[in-house]
Amino acid sequence: MPLVHPEYKVAVVQAAPVWLDLDAGIDKTIELINEAAGNGARLISFPETWLPGYPWHIWMGAHAWQVSRGFVQRYFDNSLDYDSPEALRLSTAVQQAGITAVVGVSERSGSSLYMGQWIIGADGRTIAARRKLRPTHVERAVFGEGDGSDLAVHQVEGLGRIGALCCWEHLQPLSKYAMYAQNEQVHVAAWPSFSNYEPFAPALGSEVNNAASRIYAVEGSCFVLAPCAVVSKAMIDELCDTPEKRELNHVGGGHAVIYGPDGSALVPKLPEDSEGILYADIDLATIVMAKNAADPAGHYSRPDVTRLFINKTRMQRVEAFALPIDRSENDDLAHREEM
Repeated sequence: MPLVHPEYKVAVVQAAPVWLDLDAGIDKTIELINEAAGNGARLISFPETWLPGYPWHIWMGAHAWQVSRGFVQRYFDNSLDYDSPEALRLSTAVQQAGITAVVGVSERSGSSLYMGQWIIGADGRTIAARRKLRPTHVERAVFGEGDGSDLAVHQVEGLGRIGALCCWEHLQPLSKYAMYAQNEQVHVAAWPSFSNYEPFAPALGSEVNNAASRIYAVEGSCFVLAPCAVVSKAMIDELCDTPEKRELNHVGGGHAVIYGPDGSALVPKLPEDSEGILYADIDLATIVMAKNAADPAGHYSRPDVTRLFINKTRMQRVEAFALPIDRSENDDLAHREEM
């Protein structure tokens, strides 16, 4: 029997988060999910740390300033615990909409934060709750790290093999190759916004990082959904308390895109300060033609020359174990039980 290749509509979010307000952010997330589902989408993707928004304050001033303005406390308090009523409300909404969602979150686990991507199935169950392996630059003052288990691609019924990375994980060649080797078909490349330090830091800008998403599509011969947040005027007003800070960030920065496995842009971009959802109809059969030309983790590889070794074990900070009890201790225990 010949293969049957899924065909369906995908949705990519370009919008401003409800910054540092988890409850209102979930309200907005549910609205976007319902809008996408109502327009026939079966998969929706959200920007990096969409909930409760990217911590732009870490790029804007010293840590003492961040603390004094309350950003550090508010960011922690409004991050998402997967075992919380807020998380249940979101997963229930996904189930009711009957859509699969990939939501960028600041994950709160205990007293630590992680840059997460929560993949929620159309049944409301968690497919994956991955963490960014290595937060970038000043992000490491806020977030912990993931591990090799977070470089995973998941078979999702009716949608194919789905994977996700965020932001500058797309500049990590080995991490990308680990994903390609799992026959990824649809990839979510989540980005925060591209207004920070523009135009004097091109590496942080839209041209470079849209190119990273596009190269991922070509290298992996996969569809790339690249959601991107918008920085709102309200966020700028709160973050930029001096004229100097207003030179570091600005309203806009939204550059969401969708690429096909041949690197083609499937839909026009929105204006960078506009909010909306990009839609594209994708046919996974087109991946075959792309991989027929170049499959870097398959027929186009040379494992006799170069190979990648990866540790995909979920790393635990604390492991509980029991030391073996020797015979003399057993005899002593038995004697005491007889007394």
